[in-house]
Amino acid sequence: MFSRRNFLRTAATLPIAHAASALPLSSAETLPPALMSLRSRKSEALPITRAERTLRQERARSLMFENQLDALLLMAGTSLDYFTGIRWWGGERTFACVLPAKGDAFYVSPAFEEGRAREQFTDAPHAEHADLRTWQEDENPYRLIAGGLKDRGVATGTLGIEETVRFVFSDGVSKFAPQVKLSSATPVTAGCRAIKSDHELALMRLASRVTLGAYEAAYRSIRPGMTQNEFADLVAMAHERLGFPGEASVQVGTFSALPHGSIMPQVIREGTILLMDGGCQVEGYSSDISRTFVLGKPADKMKKVFDIVHAAQTAALKIARPGVECQAADSAARMVITNAGFGPDYTHFSHRLGHGMGMDGHEWPYLVRGNTTKMEPHMIFSDEPGIYIPGEFGVRLEDDMHITENGAELFTPQSPSLEDPFGKG
Repeated sequence: MFSRRNFLRTAATLPIAHAASALPLSSAETLPPALMSLRSRKSEALPITRAERTLRQERARSLMFENQLDALLLMAGTSLDYFTGIRWWGGERTFACVLPAKGDAFYVSPAFEEGRAREQFTDAPHAEHADLRTWQEDENPYRLIAGGLKDRGVATGTLGIEETVRFVFSDGVSKFAPQVKLSSATPVTAGCRAIKSDHELALMRLASRVTLGAYEAAYRSIRPGMTQNEFADLVAMAHERLGFPGEASVQVGTFSALPHGSIMPQVIREGTILLMDGGCQVEGYSSDISRTFVLGKPADKMKKVFDIVHAAQTAALKIARPGVECQAADSAARMVITNAGFGPDYTHFSHRLGHGMGMDGHEWPYLVRGNTTKMEPHMIFSDEPGIYIPGEFGVRLEDDMHITENGAELFTPQSPSLEDPFGKG
């Protein structure tokens, strides 16, 4: 899976390919003891079932009714997987699922992909009698979508377009179903995906703990003189040992003041700050955790900034609860940082407090000024304040925050200090 973290990691290897291997250990060497001690946790992760996806579609139909939508158009991406279990890669050929408010879904697929499509109906609701309509390379798929809408009684209704559907596809539908009104499906898709089931919460809790365990193993294996990518490789190998694919971007010294990092080559030295930001996927559900630490003894200013960021993260955690607006959590964290002399506004805390999480690392809703959406039980957010001082260093602390019935909890313990980021001495 392509990601910002992978891009930074790959790009940064190019200028220094002559100077160091991308991996800190050759295949002939033994892994560090901290990595060797890790054991797979894969057996703890149970996949989402067809019955769960059936309940999701029923919830979507309820939200369609509330939002005056007659059907949803889903194409390659997370929402298609969420509602049907179908994992389809994108491209210029139309593959679509239309989920009507009344009646079963129908699917439109390239004819030569029919076999692959039917393979993936295994986890889809009503798979045993799936309505699959296929088109040949010289035929127009939008006629099939228009025909399916008519068959479901939506010839003149409102079709919700999932937010990641490319314009070329929605435009094609509009031309062949001109009486159908196109509208945003986000109130339905985000409305479903934002509230996590107990099963989803368990998968995300496991993902967070796996990532924190991988981070700690890599931290305990670090050596002065490593490049940022050699350390990132330790993080990836630790995730693999734990049974799940994971990664991290790593920024060292002055580059930690860039919230999303740099492609420049970096070397880890005693006394410099290191900021890592990454996560993993457990049965399709994401973690997203950041830790900042110093190899050796941190400067007093570094410790002061860390303590402020820690207090900001705590302030957001304390205010977060059902019924509180998303923007209030951002405000609580930002006030701590501003009152400590690193404001106003986005001066040194240059991004929003956090984002919703689930199958995507970033999804609705967002903890940002102006978002009056009220938190609800079983929403998941990142809680990630930071202070970034250009030319010096940056500190960010990020944990995954679960909105409970009466407040909020972090899936992982807060980092206690720069010198001991995992609290075990």
